[in-house]
Amino acid sequence: MIATIRLQAEAFDVGAEVEKLTRGRTDIGAVVTFTGICRADEAGEPIAALTLEHYPGMAEAEIARHVEEANARWPLLGVTVIHRHGRIAPGENIVLVVTASSHREAAFAAAAFLMDYLKTRAPFWKQVEQASGRIWVEAKATDDAAAERWSAPPPRRDAAK
Repeated sequence: MIATIRLQAEAFDVGAEVEKLTRGRTDIGAVVTFTGICRADEAGEPIAALTLEHYPGMAEAEIARHVEEANARWPLLGVTVIHRHGRIAPGENIVLVVTASSHREAAFAAAAFLMDYLKTRAPFWKQVEQASGRIWVEAKATDDAAAERWSAPPPRRDAAK
């Protein structure tokens, strides 16, 4: 499996990243992408930007560990995870998860698994810049509940066809 993990301040091109992962590959039958985009509001209040902070080195290692877990659960042929840090304005991309497999079920499940991890357990901290000031965003119970579905034993790798 080919895995790319990058944490970066600069913007990324979704199409170019999918092309890098799939170029020349005839074994891939499904590619699932998820792109998280900065909204213009947080809890109904307009925002000027988000600032994302991370723990360099640790964040990449933790994401890599979860990519390995996804590969152990599903027959993946490639994964790309790109997460931005720094100041991000509304409308800009924040995160990209691309999963590739021979079959769609594995690609969809692995993408959902990785995003649930990134939303709940990845070492990132989000600060919202609003007219009333800057606030750190707390974890959401709904995100934690969504991630709980992955606590059951993983399916057999060949079961996702």
